[in-house]
Amino acid sequence: MGSGHGVDPAGHAAGRHRWRLAITFVLIASFFVVELVYGLLSDSLALLSDAGHMAADVVTLAAALVATRIATRADTTGRRTYGSYRAEVFASALAVLMMLGVAAYIVIGAIGRLGTEPEVEAGPMLVVGALGLLVNAVALLLLRSGASESLNVKGAYLEVVADTAGSVGVIVAGWLVAATGKPVWDTVVALAIAVFVVVRALMLGREVLAVLGQHVPEGMDVDAVAEDLTRIEGVADVHDLHLWTLTSGMNVATAHLVTPVEGDARAVLIEARRILKDRYGVAHATLQVEPADQAGCDELGW
Repeated sequence: MGSGHGVDPAGHAAGRHRWRLAITFVLIASFFVVELVYGLLSDSLALLSDAGHMAADVVTLAAALVATRIATRADTTGRRTYGSYRAEVFASALAVLMMLGVAAYIVIGAIGRLGTEPEVEAGPMLVVGALGLLVNAVALLLLRSGASESLNVKGAYLEVVADTAGSVGVIVAGWLVAATGKPVWDTVVALAIAVFVVVRALMLGREVLAVLGQHVPEGMDVDAVAEDLTRIEGVADVHDLHLWTLTSGMNVATAHLVTPVEGDARAVLIEARRILKDRYGVAHATLQVEPADQAGCDELGW
């Protein structure tokens, strides 16, 4: 016995914010072309590294848009009983890989410049860096509200945060090169951007792995949930309790509730569903009520 199976695609967190992803994609893709051209013209590693990160953004934003479309599409095969909501998690994983790839590109480029004195033009760096800061600020405002609800949108948001830091870095590098005449500052700032990108990627990667590993949702204590369910009138024991996140905003639970032989299974189910939804935000719960004389599956080792 349990709650209804399936979740309304319209309630999917990333799907509700798809328009924000679409506008951000257009902004970032347009500016990427500008930054790449001027990065090549000025021979700035900081500018090229930020352009590389912009390229990663273009790819991951496109993946995020595709993922939200897939995730909100109804299953017609009958094989995906949970739908395709996990698509956004895989898109977030791609964002992590792209961010780490960009960081590696920056480091390799910096190592290649050791012992050389490249001619770096500070003017284009300052202009393009300022323009990039403006574009990223608009993108951040667009994605900020959705980042707290959707892992997919959060991945895009963190990409733009790293981009914003990159734009600030480009401006700082341009100013230092212009003020000191030493192009080494371009390389130093590029490496600082790489470190920042890696830190953000690892933070997001940790969340992605937690979802794919079906860990207990953040902020939820499995022992506390079990105790609350055990306190329900007519429940003698709780076992096989599992809590995990299907995708952003969709927490799932399964549990076996042991009742006395003469227990009221319907009343137990209603109260258990209420507790899981109201106290823990678990709207999709599959609950099995077992009379005490028929219980025994708790003896399984998995």
